[in-house]
Amino acid sequence: MAKITFMGAGSTVFARALLGDCMATPALADSEIALYDIDGQRLKESEAIIRALNEGLGGKARILSYLGVENRREALRGANFVVNAIQVGLYDPCTITDFEIPNKYGLRQTIADTLGIGGIMRGLRTIPVLRDFARDMEAVCPDAWFLNYTNPMSILCGYMQRYTGVKTIGLCHSVQGCSYHLLDNLGMGDLWEGRRELIAGINHMGWLLEIKDKHGKDLYPEIRKRAAEKNALASEAAANKHWDMVRYDYIAKMGYYCTESSEHNAEYNPWYIKSKYPELIDRFNIPLDEYPRRCIEQIAAWERDYKGLADAVRREPHRRSGEYASYIMESLAAGTLTKIGGNVINNGLIENLPHEACVEVPCMVDAHGVNPCHVGRLPVQLAAMNMTHVNVHLITIEAAVTEKLEHVYQAAMLDPHTAAELSIDDIIKMVDELIERHGDWMPKYR
Repeated sequence: MAKITFMGAGSTVFARALLGDCMATPALADSEIALYDIDGQRLKESEAIIRALNEGLGGKARILSYLGVENRREALRGANFVVNAIQVGLYDPCTITDFEIPNKYGLRQTIADTLGIGGIMRGLRTIPVLRDFARDMEAVCPDAWFLNYTNPMSILCGYMQRYTGVKTIGLCHSVQGCSYHLLDNLGMGDLWEGRRELIAGINHMGWLLEIKDKHGKDLYPEIRKRAAEKNALASEAAANKHWDMVRYDYIAKMGYYCTESSEHNAEYNPWYIKSKYPELIDRFNIPLDEYPRRCIEQIAAWERDYKGLADAVRREPHRRSGEYASYIMESLAAGTLTKIGGNVINNGLIENLPHEACVEVPCMVDAHGVNPCHVGRLPVQLAAMNMTHVNVHLITIEAAVTEKLEHVYQAAMLDPHTAAELSIDDIIKMVDELIERHGDWMPKYR
């Protein structure tokens, strides 16, 4: 019997999906599941849903809840797997701050959880919490695997993998959905079954390097043609605009499609969100302030739907999804073989990215562990794009480890979107204001 500890269990929708997958997997169905959170109300609500989910799947799992920092070690004690889905500071007050203050300086964002000034701040307030998690895990479950779903993925996993003794793998569902959504939206969905593909790069900017149909035919020539046609039509009429215009523009300009959505990638570079060229927002259909809008909608939906959710999950037993977590646990526990896209320290896997970078590459998982695959060299323009992120990742981790304020400034100055919009003086003022507003959610930098 495995023990699975879920950190941030108050994130009920995500906990329900991942733990439902585990309960629906025969090798994991009788696991002990430890739910941990620092918010009592959210934990209570989540426990009710997870218990109902367990009942709907035969009631084999044992569910326990642990509230607060004082109970964290007990939640972790003896765990085989620790799933991390925390959000330090939540929507209110921290995400609000990550958007409001940059907006004041004229720096607009869409999601702000991975790169940009919002991603930097989120990383800096999350790493100290993960440091405490790591100390506890090293003490009470030293052999456990840490499955991280929290953003900023590369920054957090890079810290855990380089500065702690915890076995860490970073997981993001953008990898397994990448080619399906691309082909489906280009009218090529019938070619997805049996396709062969290679995805590698960094989290949220992993590149679809190869995609072939089941007969070995290269699909990229047709993909490039249809993507260009679809974006051209969107430029001619507002009715033709679609949600993936930035990534289709990547195909035109860089030659390849990438894993994460256009609303994310719009803020990952200096090209699409520019105060000097506001017409680009409409041209590329970019949803500014998208993440706060989603948070408000999700909070309202939870308040509306929560009361009926327990009955719903009892009536309709969970079906295992494509999320990687349960497949990794099954492979490690039962020795089955599975392939995932995982975030790991590079160490030469991608030859033209730094060894200490956190990269996203194919990994094979079995009873012996998570085994990353060597990829080789990325096309030079793709490695260059990734490096603009890796620069920020590495200096943000340095800021978290040293607690030197100068490194926080440097991380912001190296961010492509921030640097394209603001002067150095305004970047420093903005960082100072963000740190002051975040207060105790952030370390004291010197």
